[in-house]
Amino acid sequence: MSIRVGRENGSKVKISSGWFAAGVSFQRALTLLSDGAFKLFAYISLEADRGNGRFEASQTDMARVLRKSRRIISKYMAELEREGICSIRSGSNQYVRNIFEIRDEYWPYNRPPAIEQADCKEEDAYVAAARDSFLATGCTRGKFGAGDAKIASILRARGVPLEQLQDALILGTCRKFISWLNGGSPEPVASLAYFEQLIAEIQEQPFPQGYRESLQSKVKQLAKTWSESVKPHQEVLEEGAP
Repeated sequence: MSIRVGRENGSKVKISSGWFAAGVSFQRALTLLSDGAFKLFAYISLEADRGNGRFEASQTDMARVLRKSRRIISKYMAELEREGICSIRSGSNQYVRNIFEIRDEYWPYNRPPAIEQADCKEEDAYVAAARDSFLATGCTRGKFGAGDAKIASILRARGVPLEQLQDALILGTCRKFISWLNGGSPEPVASLAYFEQLIAEIQEQPFPQGYRESLQSKVKQLAKTWSESVKPHQEVLEEGAP
């Protein structure tokens, strides 16, 4: 890709497409950022979607492309946010994609406001549905915090359908109850991140027709069995309480 910088002088680019319209804001970023952070910014700018200024990549991917360590990539990402050049939705681990959005002051292309507002509404609806489904599983701590909302937003940005996320929640819940009933650790699920690997599993092998309903029915039965198994223990604790 070519980068357009500097003033017009009548020259023509050799390739008419695939280039980034870098200008004053790009030069300003050059003066603000360290060499490594600017290199990351330049890479993001070149790869970002021209329609919305967004780019997705894991720390592992960026470290490989830029030939840096994951630790230093994380440092550069923090610098981009600190200097107000990019907003970043960080992945839950080094292998999950981060969502970068270059701020308007550093993005040379127009972003239609109506599209952005519609996108925000869709994201809010997605996160709300993810929250309700997560809390309804019966195997969590009963809290859906800011970190969980962030993960849900990242999943939506990655194009994970809500139904697929809900399938992962059902599958993970079923396995959690089975683990509890078999004497596994009774710790409840603490975060939406617990279900991320199951999304990949379902993407590779989608549920066959009718399996979702069957699994939902099984989860209800397992939840009932688990509730009945812990009830006597709870009654003993209550009787022994002062």
